[in-house]
Amino acid sequence: MRFTKITIISTRTQPDRRNINELLQWIGGSLGLFSTRDKDKSCYRIFLILLKDLQRQAPGMTSDEIAAATHLTRGTVIHHLNRLMEAGIVLAERGRYALRVDTLEELVNEVQAGVNKTFDSIRQVAKYIDEQLEL
Repeated sequence: MRFTKITIISTRTQPDRRNINELLQWIGGSLGLFSTRDKDKSCYRIFLILLKDLQRQAPGMTSDEIAAATHLTRGTVIHHLNRLMEAGIVLAERGRYALRVDTLEELVNEVQAGVNKTFDSIRQVAKYIDEQLEL
């Protein structure tokens, strides 16, 4: 069984739409990708590099390439890549890492579809339990 871990964090206000950097951080934060414990924004920097990599004809970067581009250690890069893969955001193939989608909108749509599917399953089990308990 494959698990995908997504945390949705709802905030009341969106950042200024003129600031793309803040908007990207808000999207990633809303999807639970970037934690407040990540003081140097390592995960965000990796996400940003992978997002920029989508513009290439054959996207995908090695952990060493990502480390060099972000000025992070390979260990830090691997740690965050594992978290992004756990969230279903990044795919690894032949030692190369890439976002699993071609656009941010597609990413949000896929996350939403996964969350909806999970809630449908939870709802079915809850209904079954209610029936068994005659609630």
